[in-house]
Amino acid sequence: MPGFCRTMAGGVLLSLSLALLGWGAEGQGSGRGRGKKEVSGGATVYLGQDRDIWRPLMHTTVNLNEIRSIKSSFYLRTYDPEGTVFYGDTKNGQDWFILSLKDGIPLMQISRGESLVSVAGGPKLNDGKWHLLEVSNQEPFVILEVDGSNRMVVGMQSKQTMEILSGELRLALGGILMDKEQMFVQLGPHMDGCVRGGSWLNLSIPWELDAEELWPCHLNIQPGSYFPGSGFAVFNTSVFPFEADRGVKVELRGDFRKMDGTIFSIKASGQKLLFALVANNNTKEITLTVGEEKVSMKDTFKAMVIIFQTDSLRVLRDGDESNTTTLPIGPVSHPGYLTTWKEGRLAVGGLLGEEEDDAGSQFLTGCLEKIQVQGRDLDLDLAVKHMSISSYSCPA
Repeated sequence: MPGFCRTMAGGVLLSLSLALLGWGAEGQGSGRGRGKKEVSGGATVYLGQDRDIWRPLMHTTVNLNEIRSIKSSFYLRTYDPEGTVFYGDTKNGQDWFILSLKDGIPLMQISRGESLVSVAGGPKLNDGKWHLLEVSNQEPFVILEVDGSNRMVVGMQSKQTMEILSGELRLALGGILMDKEQMFVQLGPHMDGCVRGGSWLNLSIPWELDAEELWPCHLNIQPGSYFPGSGFAVFNTSVFPFEADRGVKVELRGDFRKMDGTIFSIKASGQKLLFALVANNNTKEITLTVGEEKVSMKDTFKAMVIIFQTDSLRVLRDGDESNTTTLPIGPVSHPGYLTTWKEGRLAVGGLLGEEEDDAGSQFLTGCLEKIQVQGRDLDLDLAVKHMSISSYSCPA
């Protein structure tokens, strides 16, 4: 059997019926949305659109006896390694199916009666390219096919299959309709990715959109974190250990000429702003503020390394040692310096305010292609962040 499969709980029932393997369709509705906006199942959809954290972006309900096809397909594009793509359930959530990515690899989770199964495998799909995913039921197998060749095949056998083929099927895109604690492989909810060109079991019902309108998907994307100028991402500085011999090293990469606003800032409660790095697209300068001191630089560089040490701050541009700025900094010249690294906050994409209510200002517009702290990529999904920020992709 060509294909790939890693079964985390083998030999158990995997069927939620062919119905759970599709979601949505193009066509006209009959006013079933009752005021909610309706969209086509073939629409281009950005899965990371702002909404409650686990709430699906769009959903629909169908009668199982209306389903005639055993195959669904759609295109997926993302740089995000993790998130929910689509969900389906019967019996009002007692039996459910989730298709997601985990570490960039397709993951199916199925709950059927007393059985829970997780199957993952195949190529990494978070490469920023459009991939065709096709899910089908070919008794007694459920098959997930990627780009027409790579296959994940799961055997199915059930005495209850006919029982499932009656009643209603709920389908959801970009979220789930049951308690997240029921998942036995936990996931980050939202995915910074797009779905388009869906063909769903030949159904002709629209989807209800849980938003005023769909956010657009960019025609072309590149790796990075995109800030549209409406919010920031905030971390507690305690997650970045300040090492006496190394300090804290922050690395940034991007086209600074195209940025405008605060790239990042650091502040502790009750203390003055310790640090801010701000891009000004009008003056074409990057301003570094450390306490009361300010240093302005032309924005012609593409990479910056900032090293916070116990007695100084070093800024290296484009890896050129001759293009280095050093400022004295420490507990004497800047009271509260070490406290800030233990009890403060670091904001990416905005200027921290006086209060701890996550209010900020001077939000960044632009793309940071690389954000690293202590040599590791900074995962903005682990921050308290504004939903308008795309953690893994920028328009190209």
